[in-house]
Amino acid sequence: MKIRTLLVDDEDLAIRGLRHRLEAFADIEVVGVARNGREAIKAIRTEKPDLVFLDIQMPAFDGFSVLSGLADIALPFVIFVTAYSDHAIRAFEAEAVDYLMKPVETDRLAQSLDRVRQRLAERRLSEEAERLAARLAEVDPEAVAALEPRPETGSDRYERVINVKDQGQIFRVDVDSIEKIEAAGDYMCLTTAERTLILRETMKDLERRLDPRKFQRVHRSTIVNLDTVRQVRPHTNGECFLTLASGASVKVSRSYREVVARFL
Repeated sequence: MKIRTLLVDDEDLAIRGLRHRLEAFADIEVVGVARNGREAIKAIRTEKPDLVFLDIQMPAFDGFSVLSGLADIALPFVIFVTAYSDHAIRAFEAEAVDYLMKPVETDRLAQSLDRVRQRLAERRLSEEAERLAARLAEVDPEAVAALEPRPETGSDRYERVINVKDQGQIFRVDVDSIEKIEAAGDYMCLTTAERTLILRETMKDLERRLDPRKFQRVHRSTIVNLDTVRQVRPHTNGECFLTLASGASVKVSRSYREVVARFL
């Protein structure tokens, strides 16, 4: 199956170079090109591509503004392409598949496309499972009810210790000692009072392992241990900041304001 792809860059040379490299991948179909952010938003809404290669530095309307302008729709997978390395953390906070430096190297591009294929396969399997469940519900609702997992009770099903392999060592981290968890692409940064460790796992999978009565997401890239919250500081734009036991400050985005209600 073809991966319908949109290229967004204000530089013709960059567009031509990326298009040329993509010709080596038989499953990539370039369905359009956008020369600025506004064109990109229009093209994404119209073409509904599976994948967008998105330049960050563009006049007036940069790559991050493009994503903000599409907050009301399901986003395609995004690979940021830029000549600057100082946007990497923000790119991963935007849940980009990858972050490529110009000029794009073919081997590095191949790695990024492998990630896209894996995520597309997972998405399509999930969508197919939902369609099958909907059809089964129409024919035999009782069978669907029997297939649904029964919720477990208590906190026994949640992790108490997480093993983290970092820099050639294995650390056994007491979950209660974790103050916050931050996402950086496919990696998680676990911060305790003593250290910060890197764990290769997705935010979604890690959330399943942690007790939601204690660990809550306060931003799409941040989970905090509610027991470590010492202060809530409102902000003028509807967001607020949490001060943790270590003194660290964590932003709570407007989408997660209900978390703050627990402290008021």
